[in-house]
Amino acid sequence: MSSLPRRVKSEPKAPTSEELPSFLNSTSESEEEEEEWEPKSKIARRPRLPKKTQAKTKKSAAPRSTVARKMVKKIAIKEEMDVSLPIAPVEDNKMQLLKPKEENAGSKLKSLNRMPEVPKKMEINSFQGKNQNSSVSDEKPSTSVPVVKQEECEEEFAFDEQPSKKIKLSACPEGKPVKNLGGNKIKEEFEMNWDIVQALSEITNVEPWVCANLIRLFQEENTIPFIARYRKELINNLEADALREVQHALEELRTVAKKTHTMIQKLKKEGKLSSCLLKGLLNCRTLEELDHVSSPYKTGSKGTKAQRAKQLGLEPAALSLLQNPVELNLFSYIRPNTKGLANIQEVEAGVQHILADIFAKDKDTLDFVRKLCQKRYISIQSTLAKVSSKNGNEKDIDKFQLYHEFSCNIKNIQHHQILAINRGENLKILTVKVNIPDGVKNEFCWWCVNERWRPKQFLKPEFMRLLRSSVEDAYKRLIYPLLCREFRSKLTSDAEKESVMMFGRNLRQLLLTSPVRGRALMGVDPGYKHGCKLAIISPTSQILHTDVVYLHSGQGFREAEKIKRLLLQYNCSTVVIGNGTACRETEAYFADLIMKKYFAPLDVVYCIVSEAGASIYSVSPEASKEMPDLDPNLRSAVSIARRVQDPLAELVKIEPKHIGVGMYQ
Repeated sequence: MSSLPRRVKSEPKAPTSEELPSFLNSTSESEEEEEEWEPKSKIARRPRLPKKTQAKTKKSAAPRSTVARKMVKKIAIKEEMDVSLPIAPVEDNKMQLLKPKEENAGSKLKSLNRMPEVPKKMEINSFQGKNQNSSVSDEKPSTSVPVVKQEECEEEFAFDEQPSKKIKLSACPEGKPVKNLGGNKIKEEFEMNWDIVQALSEITNVEPWVCANLIRLFQEENTIPFIARYRKELINNLEADALREVQHALEELRTVAKKTHTMIQKLKKEGKLSSCLLKGLLNCRTLEELDHVSSPYKTGSKGTKAQRAKQLGLEPAALSLLQNPVELNLFSYIRPNTKGLANIQEVEAGVQHILADIFAKDKDTLDFVRKLCQKRYISIQSTLAKVSSKNGNEKDIDKFQLYHEFSCNIKNIQHHQILAINRGENLKILTVKVNIPDGVKNEFCWWCVNERWRPKQFLKPEFMRLLRSSVEDAYKRLIYPLLCREFRSKLTSDAEKESVMMFGRNLRQLLLTSPVRGRALMGVDPGYKHGCKLAIISPTSQILHTDVVYLHSGQGFREAEKIKRLLLQYNCSTVVIGNGTACRETEAYFADLIMKKYFAPLDVVYCIVSEAGASIYSVSPEASKEMPDLDPNLRSAVSIARRVQDPLAELVKIEPKHIGVGMYQ
């Protein structure tokens, strides 16, 4: 015990601010850790105390008396009490660290568990303390608060990364985006029975959370370029084309919802809206389904057979057949003097029409028959119409000769074939039909009778026969035409989209054709009767000379002298021939002269270029402003030459529909 106060007694000699920095610099890092972190040094010192006392007793040769020992103990106690006063400023940190141990024993275990991490943090603090003022402040900050702050800083701090990046990665450790911008339900202006996010995901094959994020981004009026470039983490890195498809599908769904609610308001004013009809309208996802459900209720319509049967009061009988057939008596509905209720056959027909209408407008029933069609072989067939074969134009009929007896699976048919069939049908030259196998009908009828619309109670044989005939009538008269319209509409929309995409691909390839720069060119617009139009342009697209030569009227040799003179005069060694009328004959003419080296010493070459749209451009207002003094025939030759020299600059002057790069059959 005597060694401890002596060591402590030496420490108060250096409490001043002048000597403290030299003292800190002289000590090692391990000593700084022991001085700043008390629990570790205490644990290390406790086993050493008995060893020091034992060593001290060994050195003392003469034994002390009991009185002397008591005096030593009293002196040691007094020194310890006195020492606590002067060392308070120096050992301020130790006292602060001991306080939480006395107050809370649980914090001691936490501090022991964190012992390997604490020295690193304290080293940073001691390093910062060396750069600051070395004087110890008299304030006593709490030890628990800074430790927590240092742990948070250590988790979020990175030497090689910016703080914002670190925060982003800590929130999304795998680099994945937050899959929800807020709220699970997206509120639309017009509410339907289906969820717009799920419907959009099924149509576009995009994940639901991406669709939800896109809907919110579109609602905030963000553009597709902005979303594709700066919101990649919210859209799962979708391409711009996929974003346009999602936007188009979203607009279609909203159009259906808007028209549905308009139809509901209209029917409500007319008093035709019932709960069953309202449910059927709110279940519609496409315009075809909406037309299928609402067509009987449009103004000017005579009404369906089901509507006329309901007006006769047969709807309770139809509902009773499904729910409570035991109490049903169709003979009670017979009215001899009323048309439609005169006998039992008319009553059964009316009930059948109502049941068929219920079956055809049920969402689950339609979904089941659509799934059946996806698993079966469904073909589209076109034949020559009988009326057109008698009275039609033979030239138009020959254009569609490939489709006079045509049949193909709807999964394998080409897009250009769909467009051609549609044109033939519009011209009333072709008759088109969708063939659905009978297996779909048989399986659908069995499922409806035995599962979906199975009565809750036992049916009499005559009622069971009525139910089966109602299901067959619903499929043949209502569901089959709806499926045909859906297939035709889907094929047509896909073909139109593909035609536009193909047009874009071909146009891009044409506009990005490599230019032929730095040489004079001779453009040739070939022809028979009106001759071949020539135009020589400079390397900077300036018109140097224009002329007309007649190569295919027996004057080819005499015209060759004029062509040679022009080529030598303007040092032109490249001939550009348009691919229009008399193209092959003009090509053979120049190829023969080049092979005979007629244009020597010039090494002349030729090429063929598309002249689609050149004649239309030659008479356009743009061409008149650009070449006001030239004949339209000569303008086309200038345009042909410039298409090789700078394709992009020349083709942008022509309307895209006249360039001739679309889908062609």
